[in-house]
Amino acid sequence: MKRQSLAAIIASLLCAFTIAQAQADKLDDIINSGKLRCAVTLDFPPMGSRDAGNNPVGFDVDYCNDLAKTLGVTAEVVETPFPDRIPALMSNRADVIVASTSDTLERAKTIAMSIPYFAFQQVVLTRDGTGINTYNDMKGHPVGNTAGTFEGLALEADVKKWGGGSFRAYQTENDTILALSQGHIDGTVVTSTVAAASIKTGKYKGLKVVGNAPYVIDYVSLGVARNELGLLHYLNLFVNHQVRSGRYQELYAKWVGGTAPNLTVPGVYY
Repeated sequence: MKRQSLAAIIASLLCAFTIAQAQADKLDDIINSGKLRCAVTLDFPPMGSRDAGNNPVGFDVDYCNDLAKTLGVTAEVVETPFPDRIPALMSNRADVIVASTSDTLERAKTIAMSIPYFAFQQVVLTRDGTGINTYNDMKGHPVGNTAGTFEGLALEADVKKWGGGSFRAYQTENDTILALSQGHIDGTVVTSTVAAASIKTGKYKGLKVVGNAPYVIDYVSLGVARNELGLLHYLNLFVNHQVRSGRYQELYAKWVGGTAPNLTVPGVYY
């Protein structure tokens, strides 16, 4: 009887091991498919946008291409507005989120996030004639931001604390900038990269940066399904190699200019 029980246990363990071996993880799936699908936001220059030929370009696009090259597969950019980044991943329309996604603890309940691959400084963007010269000057004004973003959530929370004024959420970064230029809102908070790119286009007359927003540095991560630990470990090592090879600085200089910000937080591991 004991021998039969032992045999049954061994058989069960072998069966479980065989099933586990047969289940390839996402990293294997990507390599075997020959394609890496990256969810990228293309209304967020210089991180992601389209050139005159309608081709995806930007820091995040190049980062996706670098990752695909390292894996030995072809990159496919899946255009994904900010609110659709996690749904695109969860519905298997994308394999990896490469879309300037802030590494919030709330998001980490739903997806797995890599170590930071980029860091943003937030600035106050307004237009001539609003009387806004600092972040606190936005009190009592109609302000707005892109739904679901780090800066959008922070600004909305402050508007509620201030009392008075109003907050409007927009679907895309372009919608937010356009609303500001047309006078629907008087101020917003965007990354210094977005502010510089928007003003540089010359399409939005009178826009100006009036200083930094009092937010912590916005560290952003690559995102994968929460259970895909093999892929997550690979992405962490990939980010490490991007930095130590100099590629991170190379891409930053190409798309933003200047010295790339440090990706580590003083006092902790990253």
